[in-house]
Amino acid sequence: MSDGGRGETPTIRAMRESDGGPVFEIYRQGIATGHATFEKDIPADWVTWFASRLPHGRLVAESAGRIVGWSALSPVSARAVYVGIGEVSVYVADGAHGLGVGRALLGALVEASEVAGMWTLQASIFPENQASVGLHERFGFRHMGTRRRIAWMSYGPMANQWRDTVILERRSVVAGIEPPHVEGSR
Repeated sequence: MSDGGRGETPTIRAMRESDGGPVFEIYRQGIATGHATFEKDIPADWVTWFASRLPHGRLVAESAGRIVGWSALSPVSARAVYVGIGEVSVYVADGAHGLGVGRALLGALVEASEVAGMWTLQASIFPENQASVGLHERFGFRHMGTRRRIAWMSYGPMANQWRDTVILERRSVVAGIEPPHVEGSR
């Protein structure tokens, strides 16, 4: 992104199946840092990946006609009692960091999750990724703890070392006040 894009608020819209190329390129960039995910490679199948994310959390940020970031919510469990809990992913393209893309995406994601009735969002972030930790804190996520030496990295720029993750959680003050309707419950 050029300096001309600084200060421009990105447009947030629903992710489409046709967004696979740019979304996966941004994902690949995050993987390459060694501080975004435990994944080694982008998924092989866009359609399966897209379908495995919750519809109300699949968002992209556009600026100057190109996708500069994306967010998604993944279900934490297939069990009905966890229907209102989602795992957060937010990725920003190289060259677009520090321009408000992550802030716009996470704000829209939080709003969409509450409209959908989700009462808890959780994130697992490498402690070295202070920008992401700080972003989540600004949106009301609180530290639940640190999982020390949770995984051994055998690849990428962080190869041959144990990695920690910080667990953050955000409880909605509007969604989840009333129990959700869950099939089979009274």
